[in-house]
Amino acid sequence: MPELEGRRIWFAGIGGAGLSGYAIVARAWGAEVSGWDPNETPYLAHVREAGIPVAVSPEPPDPPTGAEAVVSTAYAGRVEGRSRGGFLAELIALRRSIVVSGAHGKTTTSAMIAYCLDALGDDPSFLIGGEVGQLGGNARAGAGWLVVEGDESDGTVFELPADIAVVTNVELDHHATFASAAELEQSFERWAAGLGKGRVIWGREVEPVDFELAVPGEHNRVNAACALAAVELAGFERARAAKALAGFRGAARRLEEQGQAGGVRLLDDYAHHPAEIRATIAAARTLAGDAPVVVLFQPHLYSRTLHLGRELGEALATADAAVVTEIYPAREEPLTGVSGKLVADRLAEVRPGMPIGWAPALPDAARLAASLARSGGLLLTVGAGNVDSALPLIREELGG
Repeated sequence: MPELEGRRIWFAGIGGAGLSGYAIVARAWGAEVSGWDPNETPYLAHVREAGIPVAVSPEPPDPPTGAEAVVSTAYAGRVEGRSRGGFLAELIALRRSIVVSGAHGKTTTSAMIAYCLDALGDDPSFLIGGEVGQLGGNARAGAGWLVVEGDESDGTVFELPADIAVVTNVELDHHATFASAAELEQSFERWAAGLGKGRVIWGREVEPVDFELAVPGEHNRVNAACALAAVELAGFERARAAKALAGFRGAARRLEEQGQAGGVRLLDDYAHHPAEIRATIAAARTLAGDAPVVVLFQPHLYSRTLHLGRELGEALATADAAVVTEIYPAREEPLTGVSGKLVADRLAEVRPGMPIGWAPALPDAARLAASLARSGGLLLTVGAGNVDSALPLIREELGG
């Protein structure tokens, strides 16, 4: 694919879910690519497999001479270069594209679409914000449709063109970016209206699929309906697409099975918004039956915890027991008086008598969650940070 031949591109933040994929596709499409990240991440394995040199260091080096810099939102202001949104828009313009966005479900829906297209012989390209084991990673450069997960957290998606756009749902999740749910709704409406001939699928207008999926939960039935609508608009027979989709087993950290220990079934999920947590726990109950569901929750972002602390507590109240640990700050600086205990306190108010734990240190939280689990039950690690790193300790505590 020669579309970017002759270009030299350096990615700052190449270890992230987004830029790692952009780098892989840019390399496949002919560019000379390199990059930097302050940390080793799982995504760098795919980057290096693509033959892309990576520098890992606390501070960013100077870009190679003559290279254009593409900078992750996380390092904007620290490193000079063009935005990831602008570069992604350029990639999308090179292919027939399906762009998926929304507050929840965009990774799974994007993965479902790419999986269907792959199964139907389209040889899609894709850029997805999570690992998809059945597709071999989070990115690929193929000859067919380009499937992209668009991010509303920093407004990036509103810069993107699309032949087919999917908006899974609209709910305020990023309080540092949008002042209100109305502002977010208006942003999506303007984006949809500005796509010209691009066709738009709204998750609020589809009916959940009525056939069995390999991934549990009513939310995934809606995700599947959005995916099928997009694949059908792309020119493929719905019945064939549905048959293929029934075999989709999910993306990483989306109610992902993590084995068993001490008779307790372990799962991990990326949920970080109250609506996602409710959906995840509800889906877990379909797997657990009458057995107890214990949740270890790591809040994500100080701003989200401040604005949605009570709602997070109410969502966790749908479990049988819950342990809350300290906030994973990601890109944010601490806010005075805001900690994970805010969620634990709200949970105690909402459901008095429920077994509830608060442990600021993640290892302590892991031990406490393991102590609440019971053989035959289910334990969920939940959050968009590094809560999944607690799983080895949980296994050890459970004797598995």
